[in-house]
Amino acid sequence: MAETTEYDLIVIGGGPAGYAGAIRAGQLGKKVACIEMERAGGTCLNWGCIPTKALLKSADLYQKIKKSESFGISVKDVSFDFAKVMERSRGVATQMAKGVEFLFKKNKVDYIVGKAQVSAPGMVSVTEGEHKGKFFKTKNILIATGCKMRRIPGLEYDGVRVMTSREALANTKLPKSVIIVGAGAIGVEFAYFYNAFGTKVTLVEMLPQIVPVEDEEIAKTLHRSFEKQGIVIHTDTKCENFRVGADGVKVDLVKGDQKTEVEAELLLSAIGVVANVDGLLAGNVKPELEKNYLKVGDDYQTSIKGIYAAGDIIGPPWLAHVATFEAVSCVNGIFGHGKPKRVQKFPGCTYCQPQISSTGLTEKAAKEKKLDYKVGKFPFTASGKAVASADSEGFVKVITDAKTGEIYGAHIIGSEATELIAEYGLAIELEATVEEIHQTIHAHPTLSEAVMEAAAASLGEAIHI
Repeated sequence: MAETTEYDLIVIGGGPAGYAGAIRAGQLGKKVACIEMERAGGTCLNWGCIPTKALLKSADLYQKIKKSESFGISVKDVSFDFAKVMERSRGVATQMAKGVEFLFKKNKVDYIVGKAQVSAPGMVSVTEGEHKGKFFKTKNILIATGCKMRRIPGLEYDGVRVMTSREALANTKLPKSVIIVGAGAIGVEFAYFYNAFGTKVTLVEMLPQIVPVEDEEIAKTLHRSFEKQGIVIHTDTKCENFRVGADGVKVDLVKGDQKTEVEAELLLSAIGVVANVDGLLAGNVKPELEKNYLKVGDDYQTSIKGIYAAGDIIGPPWLAHVATFEAVSCVNGIFGHGKPKRVQKFPGCTYCQPQISSTGLTEKAAKEKKLDYKVGKFPFTASGKAVASADSEGFVKVITDAKTGEIYGAHIIGSEATELIAEYGLAIELEATVEEIHQTIHAHPTLSEAVMEAAAASLGEAIHI
């Protein structure tokens, strides 16, 4: 890693886009370095996707044990150690980060811990960390610095009373009550997690529905499920006049002409993300931006030749799997291994209980486009496997072209929804029809039969409803 070393590619950021792009370049036999300011895996692996799923698994297991009597199993005096729940989550993140570091070594990627800056096209410097002051020459630069949590203006995030998801993942004390501002994926996942362990949860969303990007019917089903679980939900509601005290936080909830004060021990802000560009670009490096994100072409190249970008830093959808796809596609294009492909079709997943997954158009979008469409639905209450597993909440919904059977979109709410969506993703990618899914034999009894039955329902041929 000497200053005189010239790389074929330097990747800035070690998250799902950064480490995947660096590893792919290493697989292609290129001289590559990845500069990450904190730890391999970036936000997703260390402070997002992975540790939150570990927490949700603990919450789900705890809830299942509490309901074990319905399975004929008696478990006495069920309790939990919240600090150990959090400790396990951090341990999972550490294990996976070490895995990425191993993959760097395996693929001969130079892994540099520090904060990087694009000093000029073909030149990257390290501005913070052990390697501060070093400059590295490179033929290509891939920026994959992702996003950071958006903050509510004027509110101090002290990590005690006011937090983002990052601080919450390091908090080993279970709050008695929490106000969660924002009901996207992060907000609803933490709402489920805290509620599962007995915290009084108030979930606030300024838009008309929770999980705003999802199909309306899916969102309504989750809303009802959350209320049954004891979560208090306010939609179409704004938060004003935050008051942070020694013992808690007070907020005014405003809906129309009505104003209500709520109070909780902790406020968790989950209002979205912003591009992570602080200190990233030297003053003379000015790539074109679009809504504060790096603007790229079909080859992921910015307006400056030789500087590319992929992942959350180029804008929505802010999803780890999309970021990985983009970075690998970008690197393949840089080094002549196929034409780069921009992402158009992708799955979205939310890991609360019941889980949510989706791909393609919502029913509302199909209506707005004035498409001639059909809807096929199959409830998990009619699935033998779901009922046997006591996981019969929810349904599979598929939206198709009324004439050809082409799949416009698919939406699932229920147990293992995030595992089931891939079949519809593949079908859309291969331009398969619902008839072809219906005619594909699915093993019985499995949850995946619901995917087949929903396809059959759109044709009026479902057997079990």
